[in-house]
Amino acid sequence: MKIRQLSLFLENKPGRLTEPCRFLAANGINIRTLTLADTRQFGILRIVAPEPDRTAELLAAAGYLVKVTEVVALEVPDQPGGLAGVLEVFDHSGINIEYMYALAAGHKGKAVIVFRFDQPDLAIERLNAAGVNIVDSADVYQG
Repeated sequence: MKIRQLSLFLENKPGRLTEPCRFLAANGINIRTLTLADTRQFGILRIVAPEPDRTAELLAAAGYLVKVTEVVALEVPDQPGGLAGVLEVFDHSGINIEYMYALAAGHKGKAVIVFRFDQPDLAIERLNAAGVNIVDSADVYQG
């Protein structure tokens, strides 16, 4: 199952990261996980939060440039080699992992990593065939 992630484009200046986090808090929105990638001039803040469409609308109305993308959250064994085993599913598959980051909290005693694939539906098929558990969006959004 795919989940919806929000990407916000921010100036790479002091305080710019605090502003959207404070805004979401003021609107009662709990950030489940996030990652920040930067260049010299701007950053991309990727957020997974409950009610992604509503959250995106609120952020856009507040003047943020927001893009909604689909990602996949996977359970990964929380042990040495756990991630390597999951990544082997994609060896020689032609599926590219564009980026990934860990969810703030695990799921049922396992680590959870959020992946952005260039072919998410095909990635999901391969993961299901390999017996990798894909975390349901409700579990990700609500914790």
